[in-house]
Amino acid sequence: MKVSMYGMSIALFTTGLQQLDHILGKAEANAKERSFAPEVLLAARLAPDMFALDRQVQLTCDFAKNSGARLAGIDPPRFEDNEKTLVELRARATRTLEFLATLTPATIDDSETREIKIPLRDRTLEYPGLAFLQKWALPNFYFHLTTVYDILRHNGVDLGKRDYLGDY
Repeated sequence: MKVSMYGMSIALFTTGLQQLDHILGKAEANAKERSFAPEVLLAARLAPDMFALDRQVQLTCDFAKNSGARLAGIDPPRFEDNEKTLVELRARATRTLEFLATLTPATIDDSETREIKIPLRDRTLEYPGLAFLQKWALPNFYFHLTTVYDILRHNGVDLGKRDYLGDY
């Protein structure tokens, strides 16, 4: 049985981004309930050498949209990293979901062997599509999504496993 590249990429990114929006919504509600400005959370981080919440959200979205575009063989849309509120971060997740909705199984499936190049600061990584998805796209997407969850949970937002996974 052949596994669908679309099902293993866009479908997973979509669910993860929907849960990202959900947990950011819970963070907004928690801030209101505890009477503090929700923007305080944007600078929260787990360790001094890790990115803060705002950058973790941006990276979660970027790995979804950039990876989806690379698998489809198109240029990803560019988003400026200028969000200053949880509302704006949620809007970024929505824009990312809207972009992913333009990608169809026909544009993603059969991308297992498509050569993917990832320019980094000091080198360029090259993978065939399946290895790119397995070794780069999904691990990075889930790393940043999990870190968002962890930062919010650490800062008192009432989150549980279902908030991360969604309904199953």
